[in-house]
Amino acid sequence: MDIALAQSTRTTGFLGSRWMQLTLGLICMMAISSPQYVWTLFTKPWTAQLGVSLTQLQVTFSIFIVLQTFLSPLQGYLIEKFGPQLLLAAGAIMTGLSWVLASSAGTLMSVYLTYGLLGGIGTGIIYVGIVGLMVAWFPDRRGMAARVVAAGYGMGAVLSTFPVTISIAKHGYQATLLHFGLIFGAVAFLAALGMRQPPKDWMADYIARNKKTEGLSSGEMLKTRVFWLMFLMMTMMSTSGLMVISQMASFSRDFGIANATILGMSALPLALTLDRITNGLTRPFFGWVSDRIGREKTMFIAFGLEGN
Repeated sequence: MDIALAQSTRTTGFLGSRWMQLTLGLICMMAISSPQYVWTLFTKPWTAQLGVSLTQLQVTFSIFIVLQTFLSPLQGYLIEKFGPQLLLAAGAIMTGLSWVLASSAGTLMSVYLTYGLLGGIGTGIIYVGIVGLMVAWFPDRRGMAARVVAAGYGMGAVLSTFPVTISIAKHGYQATLLHFGLIFGAVAFLAALGMRQPPKDWMADYIARNKKTEGLSSGEMLKTRVFWLMFLMMTMMSTSGLMVISQMASFSRDFGIANATILGMSALPLALTLDRITNGLTRPFFGWVSDRIGREKTMFIAFGLEGN
């Protein structure tokens, strides 16, 4: 029995297993992924209800993404200071509440503040917190643990895309936001309550034996050219992908396929679902590929596919 497995079996309680923690983290990530990935389904009814242009409404999505990502350092600090359970539960409440409050938003500014600001902060707390926590539980399998929960975020909307589409058609976007906001928030909240920090000396022997002798502090990292190159590359790639996701409903209407069906299923939610499946599965897959052919070759392949 290896050290990782031996120490994982010495944890106490059902929730003390690191594999249970990974499962709860996966559930939590899946529950809060829909605000980002099904946003495009709400753009048409919302612009009609508020009497605003699509350009004005899409500012909401920009606010959501900016707050989700650029507050990551602060969110990580708060999670370390106050613990994962409290902050992740708060993030779950904020994410669910963003949809609940947005369901009654009567002005563009209120949409910005609820769906954009509150939702962006809430989902950012969950994403940063879960990834950091999984890395702490799996120091021997950091890549695997991070990729699994990241795949959960990428694939979570698979379960909600068609239900949200059907609900909007039958009950309207406001009732859909209210009901699904309560569901997403409750599922993420319950999963967050089960999250735990690993024991203080968790896998100390393994970490000591495998600790790198050289490393960079955060300040030193920010002074390197390769960091900013990677930052620029990731920004460009993620921006192009998010632009397509947020505008997919508009694209389908412009190309005249908004009401098309494929194998009896509506083309738009089907496309969104397929996108979520591939987005989720390719995260662990390309992690596996990069371990075998190298990071640079893998990035060349992935960025080439993105460009096409």
